[in-house]
Amino acid sequence: MRRVTLFVNGSARNGKVVAVYGTLSDLLSVASNKLGIKATSVYNGKGGLIDDIALIRDDDVLFVCEGEPFIDPQTDGRAQEELTGSHTDWLTLNVGGRYFTTTRSTLVNKEPDSMLAHMFKDKDAWGNKQDHRGAFLIDRSPEYFEPILNYLRHGQLIVNDGINLLGVLEEARFFGIDSLIEHLEIAIKNSQPAEDHSPISRKEFVRFLLATPTKSELRCQGLNFSGADLSRLDLRYINFKMANLSRCNLAHANLCCANLERADLSGSVLDCANLQGVKMLCSNAEGASLKGCNFEDPSGLKANLEGANLKGVDMEGSQMTGINLRVATLKNAKLKNCNLRGATLAGTDLENCDLSGCDLQEANLRGSNVKGAIFEEMLTPLHMSQSVR
Repeated sequence: MRRVTLFVNGSARNGKVVAVYGTLSDLLSVASNKLGIKATSVYNGKGGLIDDIALIRDDDVLFVCEGEPFIDPQTDGRAQEELTGSHTDWLTLNVGGRYFTTTRSTLVNKEPDSMLAHMFKDKDAWGNKQDHRGAFLIDRSPEYFEPILNYLRHGQLIVNDGINLLGVLEEARFFGIDSLIEHLEIAIKNSQPAEDHSPISRKEFVRFLLATPTKSELRCQGLNFSGADLSRLDLRYINFKMANLSRCNLAHANLCCANLERADLSGSVLDCANLQGVKMLCSNAEGASLKGCNFEDPSGLKANLEGANLKGVDMEGSQMTGINLRVATLKNAKLKNCNLRGATLAGTDLENCDLSGCDLQEANLRGSNVKGAIFEEMLTPLHMSQSVR
């Protein structure tokens, strides 16, 4: 009985001693089981292909391959791991003109489903181009690629100062490094300054006013003034659209022609404020105090409060000639002794309102809801043509 030592093609390590019997197919079957490969051919130590088992002598050293050409282990420096699929050989990448030296296992093992893994898992699987030095060419940014390569090496996200995390994130998405994408998104979120939602104080706002030319429009859309003391300030023509003015003190302030559309004025105090030509469409002034306010513009410009929420407001004694309150909600509001001459109240909800002492001459109440409204001591009776329900 003859015995031989079998090695994987190109390797001189981890050999297996086996007995030779039967046919060449029997030897290939034994080699496949012992070496863990799919053996298809056998070479002797000089690279000669053995096609007959009779050519094998006792104590021969044979090299088994899976169909690839013979590789002499004494002259080729490639390790056995490359041939068996573990791929730990060294290689060089040319990324955007900068060279990186790493191992194939680094590019493959950490993220086996990534683009880099598919590029280097199998030799020439993607037909990777190489430069004159033999480095694999990758047309990407080297500054953003370096943190990705280090992550594949040790599993930690380390980014040097001056490197934009957004650039690294885009590279991670490009190469399909899914686990790194999550780390980068968290890092970017943590690096952003915390949003400051604190209300603007009177001192800060006065500084803005003083720094703004009188002919320039001051834009304050969506700003938070909650609880601020803005009383007796000149706020003419300022754009407060969708701003938070809840619980503000705006008493005696000049809001002539200011834009308060969809602003939150709930619980605010606007007593004796000048509201000539103000725009308060769909604003929320529920529970606000507007006693003694002036909405009447001598030039004929009418204040517009169409669709506003004015539930429970106190507007006693206010001058509102020609005001537009169409489809506004004034439920439980106090409008005692108000001047509402020529006011548009069509479709307005006036349920349980106190309208005693009001001047409603030429006011349009068509389609309004006056259920439970108080009209005692009204200076001018409603016109019979006006529809009241």
